[in-house]
Formats: sequence, structure tokens, C-alpha cells
Amino acid sequence: MMNHSQSTGADYNYTIVRQFALTTVLWGIVGMSVGVLIAAQLIWPQLNFDTPWLTYSRLRPLHTNAVIFAFGTSALFATSYYVVQRTCQIRLFAPKLAAFTFWGWQAVIIAAAITLPMGFTQGKEYAELEWPIDIAIAIIWVSYAIVFFGTIAKRTTSHIYVANWFFGAFIITVAVLHIVNSMAVPVSLFKSYSLYSGAVDAMVQWWYGHNAVGFLLTAGFLGMMYYFVPKQAGRPVYSYRLSIVHFWALIALYIWAGPHHLHYTALPDWTQSLGMVMSLILFAPSWGGMINGIMTLSGAWHKLRTDPVLRFLVVSLSFYGMSTFEGPMMAIKTVNALSHYTDWTIGHVHSGALGWVAMVSIGSLYHLIPVLFGHGRMYSMKLVNVHFWLATIGTVLYIVSMWISGVMQGLMWRAVNSDGTLTYSFVESLEASYPFYFVRFIGGCFFLTGMFIMAYNVIKTVKASKDSLPAIAEA
Repeated sequence: MMNHSQSTGADYNYTIVRQFALTTVLWGIVGMSVGVLIAAQLIWPQLNFDTPWLTYSRLRPLHTNAVIFAFGTSALFATSYYVVQRTCQIRLFAPKLAAFTFWGWQAVIIAAAITLPMGFTQGKEYAELEWPIDIAIAIIWVSYAIVFFGTIAKRTTSHIYVANWFFGAFIITVAVLHIVNSMAVPVSLFKSYSLYSGAVDAMVQWWYGHNAVGFLLTAGFLGMMYYFVPKQAGRPVYSYRLSIVHFWALIALYIWAGPHHLHYTALPDWTQSLGMVMSLILFAPSWGGMINGIMTLSGAWHKLRTDPVLRFLVVSLSFYGMSTFEGPMMAIKTVNALSHYTDWTIGHVHSGALGWVAMVSIGSLYHLIPVLFGHGRMYSMKLVNVHFWLATIGTVLYIVSMWISGVMQGLMWRAVNSDGTLTYSFVESLEASYPFYFVRFIGGCFFLTGMFIMAYNVIKTVKASKDSLPAIAEA
């Protein structure tokens, strides 16, 4: 149990955590709004308004960068800076460098928001930003590592809590991934060519691309899970031993799985097979983590009836489990022959992105924001509950519509007549997908509405006086 001054944050640097927590909500709304717009453009193409900056091809990378690096990574900055201070029981190392990571990261986000709609891109998935911005990202990320590991180095506790292992692995690996994949030869301020070529470029890109998913969107958010699920449930982690096995197995295996994005391409066959096998083995540590998170509720299941914050966290783990079963399955070459290039992949990505990443972030923020601003709880728990149902229903509508659309597309594309000609034209498969795109759009609207409700709730919580909310001491 911590003393009173620690529990109120007097000994911790909460300013940086507050800044990142609030910008997470802001960028979540921005990134998801762009997502809903491009989902609408696939139904009503005239919504690009005949403007190059608003075409699907320019807004799509803006959407992915905004939700992954503006929303998701801001949530990781906020929670890692908070968790490392609380578990090491020491103030954040190098506060000015920490402040630099906040303002630098916001500058990167704004630079991305300007350059991507203008068409400045390297054309690499999740790594579209041009070389000057890439260099800035590398500098900020190394600063982040110095602050994080500096805090761990001067900790007053003897052990390093498991959440920090996950945060640390994510910080180091993302730095390596970003720097290696972004190696380029600049020809002007906004144009560069990759240092790699052909199949090697593709392999490096998906080593990066899948591990942006594996380390940023999985390991980082597992760090979040390992702190906030036990904290919100008021229970210790189900198995500390399992958490360590989970950690080492995950980081040893994940890095090999990237080639499953390149089945049936020019990539050497052995590399594709290696990616497939590693993806299948990866199922074990992934589910180990999910089981550890969900079983932490042993003895506290009744809290799910009354605590919508805990509901967010536990349902996110269910989506994590589902996504990490689906991913290895889709990596199997025969399954991939059906799923590749279809909407099934889009559904899989969003079961992880909305169901796991966004929901665990939202749950963590609902726990964090009252602590950061000196309150016992959020302004309105009823609105948290409304947000939970909007997010859950929105995610289910999204992924189910994309599953059906994707499997249907795969079957239509491979259907042949008795004389060997294709049964369906591509346009016919597109027409068949039309109603599912509409359901996907509705699902996105549900999720985005929940984010606006969250923003309102957060603003009211921040503004509320301490006297207006029942004080609950933070353990």
C-alpha cells in the first residue's frame, strides 16, 4: 500500500500522462472519423468531392496512421509512463526529455496529417511517411526509450513488474523495426526510394508491418492489460509464472511471422512456409496471455455486473483471443488462398484493432483519468456503460460483415465454369459486397459515437470539482 502523497500523485510526474491521455481521446475521434468517411466512400464514391486530398487512396493511409500511431501509440505513451512510475515507485526519469516525447509526437502526427492527404508517401504499409518525418520518429522513440529505461534503472523496488517487460520489449523492437524498414535514399525533401528492392523490400516491409502489429499493437497493449486488469478487478494476476512464459514465448516467436502476408507472391517458398509455421506456434503464447488476463477475474466475476470499465477490459481480452486464433488460421496457406486480398483480412485486422486495442485502451483510460485528475471515478458511469455497448455492437457489426463479405469474395473469385473460364467478373463480386460495406459503415458509426460520448465524459470529469464526486482512495 502506498502512502497518501504517492496515491494522489504528488511524487509522480502525472502532467505528461494527462497530456497523452487526453490527446489519445482526441486522436481516437479524428482517426476513427476518417475511417468512417472512407467506409462511406466505398458505398457512396461521390463523397471524395472530386478532390485529390479526399480520395480513398490518400485518406486510407491517414486513417491507419492516425488510429495506430496517433490514438494507439498515445495510449501506450500515457499508460507506460504511468505504470512505470507506479510499479517502480519513482518519479519519471528526465522530465524534460519526457515532455519532448509528447510535443515531438504531436508534431509528427500533424506532419502526417498534412503530408499524407497531399500524396507524399513511400507506399509502404504502416510506414508511408517520408524520410524527414521518419528521422523525427526515430529521435523521439530513442528519447522515449531513455525515459522509460532510465526510470526502471533508478527504481526503488527490487523486481520489475511484468507490464514493464512488455512495454520495454515493445519500445526496443519498434525502434529496430522502424529504423531498419525506413532505410531510404532521399532524392528530394518529400521523395525517397527504399534501400531494398524487389522481394527483399517486401520481406523487410512485412517483417516490419506484422511486428508493428506484434509489438506495438500486441506486446505494448499486453503491458496495459497486465496492469489495469488486476487493478480494476482488485485481484492479483492469475499466474505470474505464466506471464513470464507468455512474455518470452511471444517475443521469441512473433518476429518470425511476417511472411504470412506474402503467401503466393515472389517471396521464396521456404520463407512463406516458415512464416506460416511460426504463426501457428504463436497461437500458444497468445492464448496463454488471454487466459492469464481473463482468469485474473477468479473470485471477482460478479464485478462485471456493475463495473463497465472492467467489462471493457475483459471483452477486449475476448477479442484478443479471437483475433489470435483467427490470425494463425489465416496464415495457413490453404486458408490464405481463400482469404488473401479479401475483406476477411479487413475483418481480422479490425477484430484486433477495435475489439482488442481500442477497447483495452478505452478501459485503461476510464481507470486512469479519474486518478490523474484527482477523482474517485468517471463523471458518469452510465455513459461508460453506453459506450461499452456501442463499442461492442459496433465491433461485431464491423467484423461479421467483413467475414461474410470476405469469404464470399474469395469463393466468387475462385469459382470457374466447366470450360475453365471465371464464373464471376470482379465487378459482380464488388456488387455482392455492397450491402456488407453498408453494415461495416454502420458498425463504424456506432464505435465513433461511443468515442464522442467518451470525450464528453472525460471533459466533464476533468472539469468536475473534487467535492462533486465520491472520493475513493487509490490503492
